[in-house]
Amino acid sequence: MGDQKQEEIEVIHSWSAPRSLSTSLMYSFAQRDDIEVLDEPLYGTFLNVTGVERPYREELLSKMECDGNKVVKEIIYGPGGKKYRFCKHIAKQRVPGLPIDLLQKGKHFILIRNPVAVLPSFDKVVPPSILELGLGELVSIYSELCALGKPPPVIDAADLQQNPEATLRGLCEDLNIPFQNAMLRWEAGPKLIDGLWAPWWYKSVHNSTCFTPTRKYPRAFPFSFYDLLEQSLPFYNMLRRHVRHTSSLLKSPLPVPDLPVPENEKLLAWVGDEIVPRESAKVSVFDSVVQGGDAVWEGLRVYSGKIFKLEEHLDRMFDSAKALAFDNVPTRDEIKEAIFRTLNANGMFDNTHIRLTLTRGKKVTSGMSPAFNLYSCTLIVLPEWKPPVYDNVSGITLVTATTRRNSPNNLDSKIHHNNLLNNILAKVEGNNASADDAIMLDKDGYVSETNATNIFLVKKGRVLTPHADCCLPGITRATVMELVVKEKFVLEERRISLSEFHTADEVWTTGTMGELSPVVKIDGRIIGDGKVGPVTRRLQDAYKKLTEDSGVPIPTNNES
Repeated sequence: MGDQKQEEIEVIHSWSAPRSLSTSLMYSFAQRDDIEVLDEPLYGTFLNVTGVERPYREELLSKMECDGNKVVKEIIYGPGGKKYRFCKHIAKQRVPGLPIDLLQKGKHFILIRNPVAVLPSFDKVVPPSILELGLGELVSIYSELCALGKPPPVIDAADLQQNPEATLRGLCEDLNIPFQNAMLRWEAGPKLIDGLWAPWWYKSVHNSTCFTPTRKYPRAFPFSFYDLLEQSLPFYNMLRRHVRHTSSLLKSPLPVPDLPVPENEKLLAWVGDEIVPRESAKVSVFDSVVQGGDAVWEGLRVYSGKIFKLEEHLDRMFDSAKALAFDNVPTRDEIKEAIFRTLNANGMFDNTHIRLTLTRGKKVTSGMSPAFNLYSCTLIVLPEWKPPVYDNVSGITLVTATTRRNSPNNLDSKIHHNNLLNNILAKVEGNNASADDAIMLDKDGYVSETNATNIFLVKKGRVLTPHADCCLPGITRATVMELVVKEKFVLEERRISLSEFHTADEVWTTGTMGELSPVVKIDGRIIGDGKVGPVTRRLQDAYKKLTEDSGVPIPTNNES
């Protein structure tokens, strides 16, 4: 019976980079009454295989088992006297040639810590390097465990310091072992379980008796390690995304929201001059779009392998950039090539919306002046799987916002810029009224557009739309105006008061995001009979036919 009990020991592997509170966590697990602990059992193998220098190298090699096969089979997975065995591993110590059982057997979790917190104290014994940090190997271990169907829990040292009980409870739950309160405290001083390297590395943890909060103010970062920080942060951030907060006691972020289109969780975007994954699609804090909303943008839609009205959208983007006096603007061909490459990389050839943005670019120092923009413009191509965003079958509702649309006296709406607070404030009013969008009036009280679209009405067979004085001259707006004439309706472009919309026979909005969206209620007034009208339907059909028959084809490698 005793031998059988020893054979049933469960091994728990902790994988981390150095200086990540791994020793404190080892002390925490050592307080349990059902666990035995091994401090870096692969250290001797690591030194023997790699030949790296340590002050204690010769002593360690003479006292530790250095044959990796024996360490894994006889020490890590050998018989024991308790139910669990906790093995503290530093990721870089997983050297080539170790038995596959190391990852295939046992329970594993990963402990991470921000390199910003690690590097200031790292070089007390050895100079830091990307190899010594071992974050790349930590990512490799995570990926291999996932491939084995054993995605490991990931915990962050900062969470251990902020709320150790909640973090440890969550970890124990993930490992399917009971939590014990004894894990929260330990005696100060050296421990019998310490490796012989403890005098060089464990001084601070020997002074501790529990996990303590982080320093209120961090130590000055050693900027000689700045390049190493840049190299290592992507590995940390990749693992950080997989941290699971398991208790409301934690100072945790909001829960991860559901995406409107789940397929967009994994997509590729163009930022600057390269294609990057969604989570890496970021611009600099020195970029003008961050500093002042100083950018121009277009919305494009892809239908059946073609980009609808691409040239017209690019015309407007270049006009907007010129009006804002952008320098170092990419060429039309360069922008088109970035769009085509991004769509091909995502396999997006239909039912796709593209948010195309061109910022004034990165600044050499923060500030308002474009004189600080000494880099080229920043180009962003963000494609998403996205059907029209409004209900174009049953119709939408609108309310009138108190927020007025900018006039050319303030900021010309013909510039399609990213400084959208005017529209956003109106959208807030629409949201508060549970409406789909909000109508915005101009400075004289006439209807301009909605917060996101242009607007049309039908009265006694005549189609009316506001002048593009205080509204964007939309590409879809212009397209629909052409269709109105083509379908032999009378088109009138003039100032229109709000009451004319309240009493209209039909109303619809236009935009790339929504195409032609019927409006069935405005400010509580039913429009017409509250259903989609015949003129609207006819123009919807004509617009659909146009999107099927026209557009710029997306080139692919499959073309002859």
